[in-house]
Amino acid sequence: MSEQAMTTAAAPAQLSLNAREGKPSAEVVLEDVWKIYPGNVVAAKNVSLSIKNGEFVVLVGPSGCGKTTCLRMIAGLEEISKGTLKIGGRVMNDVPPRDRDIAMVFQSYALYPHMSVRQNMAFGLELRKTSKEEITRRVNDAAKMLGLEELLERKPKALSGGQRQRVAMGRAIVRQPSVFLFDEPLSNLDAKLRGQVRLEIASLHRRVGATMVYVTHDQVEAMTLADRIAVMSMGELQQFATPMQVYLAPKNKFVAGFIGSPAMNFVEGTLESVSGDLHFKSTGFDLTLTAAHAERLRATRGPVTLGFRPQHILPDGGAAATSGQLIHIEMMGSENLAHVECGANHLVVRLPADHALTIGQNLAIAIDASKIHIFDAAGSNLTLDPSGTVHA
Repeated sequence: MSEQAMTTAAAPAQLSLNAREGKPSAEVVLEDVWKIYPGNVVAAKNVSLSIKNGEFVVLVGPSGCGKTTCLRMIAGLEEISKGTLKIGGRVMNDVPPRDRDIAMVFQSYALYPHMSVRQNMAFGLELRKTSKEEITRRVNDAAKMLGLEELLERKPKALSGGQRQRVAMGRAIVRQPSVFLFDEPLSNLDAKLRGQVRLEIASLHRRVGATMVYVTHDQVEAMTLADRIAVMSMGELQQFATPMQVYLAPKNKFVAGFIGSPAMNFVEGTLESVSGDLHFKSTGFDLTLTAAHAERLRATRGPVTLGFRPQHILPDGGAAATSGQLIHIEMMGSENLAHVECGANHLVVRLPADHALTIGQNLAIAIDASKIHIFDAAGSNLTLDPSGTVHA
């Protein structure tokens, strides 16, 4: 179903969903939160996040990074070992999940197979002793919003994966919570359905206006859905910023390598002064830095890592920093991704689809020096100024 069709269907539903307007503000704040399991296994370490009322925040990172643990602590499904969780200004550490005014959407759908779509969506309201008239109204409104009107009497086994996920979302919507929590809700869907349901979740947020916290390992979901992204690794928060800030001004090497597809290229080397210019040098690699970068980095000593994205390589102009043999071409339709072996370095170059390429040819690598990042041995981005922007 198109977004336009969903918007049209949502018009009647908006009135009942506005029942949320009388609810208190729903900021979600984690202050120095830890989760430590028996055996001193640390799943979340000193995590501090301040999620604004009505904001869509995505927790993203590889498996085992602590993102789902943080979501479950917000939900009350995991106890907090240290630190404080607040929702709407109220400390929630010891508040049962049912009293937190949240609704959670799981990746497994968690639908009752013997119940119809209508019964699945209504079940939570029935447990709360909501009137039958109110239940019918909320279920019908949510069904209109999500395009489920013709499926209300079907059982889950008669639904596609995308339809089941919509039912799970509808079950959360009818509760009219202040905070929605999503635990990798698209991971069981194929690529086409992921894109469709992702659009529906974004549209849902625009209409409902509730605070939403979403967990995924998929950076595309993070970049396209979030107002702000919290990038996590090994239980620690690495960066919390808008999608473009995270992409353009990554705080460290981990964030730079995790966000972006294809991934950022990295080359290990040192900075050297040559005839008044500052150069990044490695075996078979020589890049002259911009004057702005040179001014900021001239005092840097020791090994550093150069980072640059595949689209910031200039195959047809500029002074070549290195060259290498083309070993593989990924034809993406709208573009080609050229894999080049430059000594010990494997580089990926993004090129127009009509750029002539032949396996085995030698390819000169000229880099847009204004777009590079330099990371120190600890992984910190040295090319960021104190405000957190790229100093080019």
